[in-house]
Amino acid sequence: MRSEANFRDIPSEKSLFVVDIKDFSRVPESRVRSLRCDLHDILTRTFTRSDLAEEWGCKEFRDTGDGAIFALTPHRMPLMVDPALNNLNQELIRYNRNQSKSSHPLYLRVSFDVGPLPFGEPSDASINACRLINSGLAYAGINAAVDNGAYVAAVISQTAFNRIVDAGRLDLLSASDFLPATAQVTGKSSFNERDEQAYIHVPGVSCTAIEAHLAALSAGHRHIGSSPATSTPNTAVNAAQSSAAPKFQFNSNVGTVADHIDTVYQPISFPVREDDR
Repeated sequence: MRSEANFRDIPSEKSLFVVDIKDFSRVPESRVRSLRCDLHDILTRTFTRSDLAEEWGCKEFRDTGDGAIFALTPHRMPLMVDPALNNLNQELIRYNRNQSKSSHPLYLRVSFDVGPLPFGEPSDASINACRLINSGLAYAGINAAVDNGAYVAAVISQTAFNRIVDAGRLDLLSASDFLPATAQVTGKSSFNERDEQAYIHVPGVSCTAIEAHLAALSAGHRHIGSSPATSTPNTAVNAAQSSAAPKFQFNSNVGTVADHIDTVYQPISFPVREDDR
């Protein structure tokens, strides 16, 4: 049991990066393992290309079922947004082009937050990051991505936006590349009452295009494809948004997620390939 003094200490800050695979429940069981292996490879290449190989090698993580949440050192978080989001989109474009037409396309929703994170316990920042990835903003973003040839949509918390964008720590992107909006999650009244401001970014997609999807989502319709006539009631989105944030039990000093594939008690998001052992 922690002493009162330790309880009052502010934990070290972490950058929280949540990844969620679009329509993961529709992936055939026989493809789940290979898809997660592919995603691990994609993220590794993305972070390496973004000058974040060392940070990626020292990450902490937690499986979330449809993806994972990663905790990294906060001082290089700007690179996780710019250039990493564009690099991630490029990796996904390359990956999906090389898949057969019958394969499940890989689209990702991601979210960012930053804040104190006690070891092995949830925090405001970690819970908020999971709320954001299940918000209407994330679903509007990924719908805009599908419609415009992108494969990743990001939602960035107000705190992270202040430290990265408002503070002038971007390189190729600017504030005009992010659409501000209020994040809402179905069934999470305590979160919704806060009117949490967040920012949507989809690489290569204008804020105007994203805003159209956000408006359609707010009206209870889902627009995927080039024709508005294909819109259907957004029941799938509402069901997905009602999922609860996972309980966090971070592994410490993890070299790669795949290092612990044989650990029975900790589900692993991205198992190692047999030829990589």
